[in-house]
Amino acid sequence: MNIAVVGTGYVGLVTGTCFAETGNHVVCVDINEEKVKLLKAGQVPIYEPHLDVLFERNIRQGRLSFTTDLKSAIDQAQIIFLALPTPPGEDGSADLRYVLGVADDLGKIITDYKVIVDKSTVPVGTAERVHAAVAKHAKAPFDIVSNPEFLREGYAVDDFLKPDRVVVGTSSDRARKVMEDLYKPFVRQGNPIIFMDERSAELTKYAANAFLATKITFMNEIANFCEKVGADVDKVRIGVGSDSRIGKRFLFPGIGYGGSCFPKDVQALAKSGDDVGYTFEIIRSVMEVNERQKTSIIPKIKAHYDGALRGKRFALWGLAFKPDTDDIREAPALYIIDALLKEGAAVTAFDPEAMPNVKKQLGDGIRFAADEYEALKDADALIIATEWAEFRTPDLARLASSLKERVIFDGRNLYELDHMKEQGFTYVSVGRQTVNVPLRSTTKA
Repeated sequence: MNIAVVGTGYVGLVTGTCFAETGNHVVCVDINEEKVKLLKAGQVPIYEPHLDVLFERNIRQGRLSFTTDLKSAIDQAQIIFLALPTPPGEDGSADLRYVLGVADDLGKIITDYKVIVDKSTVPVGTAERVHAAVAKHAKAPFDIVSNPEFLREGYAVDDFLKPDRVVVGTSSDRARKVMEDLYKPFVRQGNPIIFMDERSAELTKYAANAFLATKITFMNEIANFCEKVGADVDKVRIGVGSDSRIGKRFLFPGIGYGGSCFPKDVQALAKSGDDVGYTFEIIRSVMEVNERQKTSIIPKIKAHYDGALRGKRFALWGLAFKPDTDDIREAPALYIIDALLKEGAAVTAFDPEAMPNVKKQLGDGIRFAADEYEALKDADALIIATEWAEFRTPDLARLASSLKERVIFDGRNLYELDHMKEQGFTYVSVGRQTVNVPLRSTTKA
């Protein structure tokens, strides 16, 4: 098929590349001329494992191309995907100006039947608004389809090529047949293409993300309670997760969720409820708890140093909101940095992928290290904010000799308590007992 993807952000680029990988001819459109120039030159502007390989192959084989010209992109396209940003407004609502603006433009330029697909995460009722925006000018037939994405950053390519399910919202038999043919190569192992009405498809995405955010937040609350009563959240997690009704995933406690999806989508769902006179009590609580959880490690740090953080330097491992991405949107690390700087402390950070993005945001506010061990130089303690694989099995002897004191504040529970005690570390984690070892200097005289 010939496909146009409008928007070359995270979702648009993964969508376009993966559709090209199955033999379709895809043209991706973006108004940012500099970005399109880089894409044409074969440069992937985001970090996502395996995307670069598919990207380069499909450009080389002529199935993936880029343009700033919307009309030329959609002229031959049978399907047009709208993968545009829907940033949160001040009131939490999803901003649809980009989606509706492109829909208005499409109405003026389509000349034959098109299936126009909302791939962006949008509130219930958006398909109808997009239809109205296109219909205002259109002289050719078209259908609007809701096809939400369910991509996990760090696993997006696998999620797209081997989806658990494909959700398609449409009331048109013609559009249904087109979407079924498009997605058949991705569900050959039997995972379903689930057809439903447009409003239900739109809500499915919000409901899925809100449920996962709730699951994470529930375990964070259990972890906080564990600290009060002396229980071990890791043991609780294993006991709870072994119940097939609950499952093992999204039960790992930590310092809150971040990223481009959960915060925005949970907030937008709550606002959508407000708009129709319904209050999502659970969702509101999830947002409040998660906001506090992002800096829940700060009181532990202050307690350890009797509130005196001024002049202290902390090594920070991890800046991205999760491993295997360079995305720092709503990353807990940024909230931790802000709180430490306000207390008069200094920070030296390392992240395998996210440092350029943080440099753009913070400038010279903190130091950046070439690797995780360089970050430890002159640091009083280590803080772990992102569970990158390379942080899981560090050289503890090197770590101990680099820090001024053997103190670790771990927001992701990477290490075993007994092992930390054996190695002589004071180790503060989430939902587990603190390992207290008498402080001793590890720096050489």
